[in-house]
Amino acid sequence: MKGKATSFDIAHYAGVSQSTVSRALRNSPLVNEETRKRVFEVAKQLNYKVDKNASNLRTQQSSTLALLLFEDPTADESQINPFFLAMLGSITRACAKEGYDLLVSFQSASSDWQADYEDSHRADGIILLGYGDYIDFQPKFNTLLEQNTKFVCWGATVDNRADLTISCDNYGGGQLAATHLIAQNRTDCAFIGDASDHSPEFFARFNGFKDKLKQHAITLSERKIANAISTEESGYHATRSLIANNTTFNALFAASDLIAIGAIRALKEANINVPKDVAVIGFDNISIASYVNPPLTTIEQNTTIAGQMLVENLLKLIRGEQVKSTLLTPRLIARGSS
Repeated sequence: MKGKATSFDIAHYAGVSQSTVSRALRNSPLVNEETRKRVFEVAKQLNYKVDKNASNLRTQQSSTLALLLFEDPTADESQINPFFLAMLGSITRACAKEGYDLLVSFQSASSDWQADYEDSHRADGIILLGYGDYIDFQPKFNTLLEQNTKFVCWGATVDNRADLTISCDNYGGGQLAATHLIAQNRTDCAFIGDASDHSPEFFARFNGFKDKLKQHAITLSERKIANAISTEESGYHATRSLIANNTTFNALFAASDLIAIGAIRALKEANINVPKDVAVIGFDNISIASYVNPPLTTIEQNTTIAGQMLVENLLKLIRGEQVKSTLLTPRLIARGSS
């Protein structure tokens, strides 16, 4: 064949109409699997590349998804929670697999995401990672819902719409942490994190932890609960406040790995040995967790599956397909800190 292959060439060699080729290349459900595979095989043999610009003009879609990250306070200048960095890689790969480009931006960069992304056709849908204070963030969610924006988010359920959320079983994760400590007779427990509606994920972890302790007739004292956001510095200062108030404990469950890492630093400065004197458990299993001293025991959230499911569910919403909520199962990773 001379020159660049066209969809008509594919139709000729595949023995189907040109419109069937177009539908097959868009993965339309109107084309059966056998025909779709034959079209893709011929397209591959002819080295055919889809003209995305032309296709987008016809469908009024951008073939782009927008990923909006919430700016988090960090020790460096990235302003990105390291937990989300791992998920970002998975989301990028999932988009590439589906033939979508990914536009990454910070949530605080605009006051009107609807106009900036979906209405302007810069993106067909939005993935949200992080939200800061959940109560303060509710107006943003309400605007997206009112304008029928196609979006999914990681974390807490939005407006009781479980189909818009991929999340971890945070309550179950808290129970795993308590079970691990109880098995080692570490029953004088402390908790560091935001145990309130302002941070639903942390609150669920706290409740799972507290309820599992209660099942074993163990009470989590109010004096042994310290508030903290998900930073090392916050975990450090929260732990120092417990120590300064002469609060005793032999186990500490932190609502995130970053909080736990800060807590370990504060304990070391106070000459409290981890894990001999105090066992420490975090939550997330960020990459640095296995490299701190001692290596951090943590509750793992599977960022690979999470990223894939965020993309898959958003594309289903865009296509008008039914979406089921996904609650990922956490896993305890036992290391030297406990």
